[in-house]
Amino acid sequence: MPRGIPNAKRDDSGMRYTSMHVPLASNPKQLGASYLKSESQTLWARNAAKKQKLPAEDVPAPSPDQRRGSHVIVIHPGSRWLRIGKASEVTPVSLPNVIARKHKPPVPEPTFVEGIMRARSRTTPPSSTPQPPNGDEYAVAPASDDPFEEKLASITVSLRERMRFYKLRVTQNATSIASTFNEQFRPEIIPEANDPFRVEWIHEPDKEYLIGEQVLRISDPRKLGYSVRWPIHGHNFNTRDYPSVQMILDDIETIISTALFEKYKLTRGDYKNYSVVLVIPDFYDRAYVREFVNILLRSMGFKQICLQQESLAATYGAGISNACVVDVGAVCASVACVDEGLVIPDSRISLNMGGNDITEFLYVLLERINFPYRGANLALWHDWLVIEDLKARLCTLAEGDVALNLYDFVVRRYGKPTEKYGLRAYDEIILAPMCIFEPRVIEFDRKRIGSRSISSSDVTEEIIEHPADHVTQAMIISTQHLLPPPPPQPSQATVPAAPPEGRSPLPSETGAKLEQQEISLPSTANPTPPPTTLPVGESVEVSNGPVEVADMEGEEKTTQTTQPPQSAQQVRLGSVPSSSSYPGGLPIDVCFEASKLPLDVAIFNSARACGGDDRIRKYLQAVLVVGGSAHIPGMAHALESRLQAIATPLVPNMEKVQIIPPPKDVDPKVLAWKGAAVLAKMDSVADLWLTCTDWDMLGMRGLKERCFYLC
Repeated sequence: MPRGIPNAKRDDSGMRYTSMHVPLASNPKQLGASYLKSESQTLWARNAAKKQKLPAEDVPAPSPDQRRGSHVIVIHPGSRWLRIGKASEVTPVSLPNVIARKHKPPVPEPTFVEGIMRARSRTTPPSSTPQPPNGDEYAVAPASDDPFEEKLASITVSLRERMRFYKLRVTQNATSIASTFNEQFRPEIIPEANDPFRVEWIHEPDKEYLIGEQVLRISDPRKLGYSVRWPIHGHNFNTRDYPSVQMILDDIETIISTALFEKYKLTRGDYKNYSVVLVIPDFYDRAYVREFVNILLRSMGFKQICLQQESLAATYGAGISNACVVDVGAVCASVACVDEGLVIPDSRISLNMGGNDITEFLYVLLERINFPYRGANLALWHDWLVIEDLKARLCTLAEGDVALNLYDFVVRRYGKPTEKYGLRAYDEIILAPMCIFEPRVIEFDRKRIGSRSISSSDVTEEIIEHPADHVTQAMIISTQHLLPPPPPQPSQATVPAAPPEGRSPLPSETGAKLEQQEISLPSTANPTPPPTTLPVGESVEVSNGPVEVADMEGEEKTTQTTQPPQSAQQVRLGSVPSSSSYPGGLPIDVCFEASKLPLDVAIFNSARACGGDDRIRKYLQAVLVVGGSAHIPGMAHALESRLQAIATPLVPNMEKVQIIPPPKDVDPKVLAWKGAAVLAKMDSVADLWLTCTDWDMLGMRGLKERCFYLC
């Protein structure tokens, strides 16, 4: 027998099941090997060592005066705007994320999906609103039994309570006065020579496609044979307006490549010398990220890519390491907490409301007071811009700005003279942005009609699945009142009870659960105070000392949350199928139900999901608001007062909630892009790049290993 081969054990038994020799146990030395256990043995280290041995490529050497980051493109795609530019620049190029392509006739007619509830009868004059019989100027009575009017009255009650606390007077019959003025107003015709902001309409475009601002200047897209589409909707692709996902990817590639050519004269042959930093949503879909990386690395041929989430990018741009980042975009709003440069996965929560809902709600409110520009169609872009301009100039969240004022606006349409209108409005300017704190009037079910998922359960990325990939702890906290209670816990029956004292150190879970019972269930909202308000009133008086703003908000919200939620749970859970097909294996669609939360409650639940009371205090004292809706006047104070009202009775030793202002001379809209540009100029970014070869070999697994901070 040759040396080195151990003697096989003789089998003396006469019966064997097989003639195959059974191998011996493996060598213990092999089990203790160091293969792939050191950093030098990873794929990234081997690629780096291989690159050093290869001859240097003919890449132009950077000039001494070349700025750092000049060969890195930072891309931040959004629902309405695409922000793209070199990392070495101060501000990005912001262009509407829209494309118009030639379409074979018949061209589909543009449609508008209404996301705000409408009144049943739009002919009821606001002057017929009944006055409260007790003579209280702050009292509010619904104009009719219409569901929209009742929900609008509940939002108005919240506004009047805040005005009462700040001792602001209410103008009587303001709605009737504004309605009469708007109905009688006739527009003024402005000659084209006297209009300094006249639009240079595109009459006969000779291109196969147009992007950005040029699309919005097409005189009549349908008549000229162009189909106008927005490829991104919220935190995912716009599958509602596209028949196939490949068309979405083609349009995104066309928009990015055209923008790079128009701004930097970059062609496809130049992409191999540029790296890309892509900003992705906090709570992202893997299929969305996978397809976007395929576009940039495979289709367009960029050198390498690095990904960064929006909340982390915003903290980089603001120069802070710990914050609760609130990003209010056009379609969606997201909340996530960042701890020492890492996004806490369980704190992420996405809300299905944003600036577009404020715009639409403002239009609905102005229609109630006889909006002088009659016949406006929000599906047409020039009419949408009129309401957007009014939102930017009129809307506020400061109660002191509510007054019966006169405003003007200009309507510019193709083939018609420029018209200047006058408008009188009262509390419509503050009720419209309050819908993000009182989302009763938002039609969440109607919003997702026609949308379909691009991911499939049959496709795997060879990544270990974590529960936070589908449902986060913040979402579960927000929907606890909708989930069936576990039967073994007898103490669960005491959770819905109202707290006996507002200043007592209650567990944060119990308190926020009570907050959700009213807010995320519009059916349980009742403007009439329930009979169990006496203990709540006592708690308000106790908390009247240190935090005054919290008392008024706490009285309003806590009064409504004392309603018994049993019937609401039975109604919701009665329609849940026995075999759950929702993400996370839960009996309800937690992501969808949590997307209905008011913004202030979502921020508090996001902080709660991070840990104990110390972490709640830590993140509520560092709230960073970014996005387009951060420009609304009074947003910081509105958030502070509402968060203070929620946190003071529930978190022991809670100090003042603080909203961190963005850095000086930095637009909150581009703060996330600025943060990604900061990352692109760091020396440590060299360890985060993912090349096309790595992507082809490892896919999403390589992205997880390379961009380790992604959650």
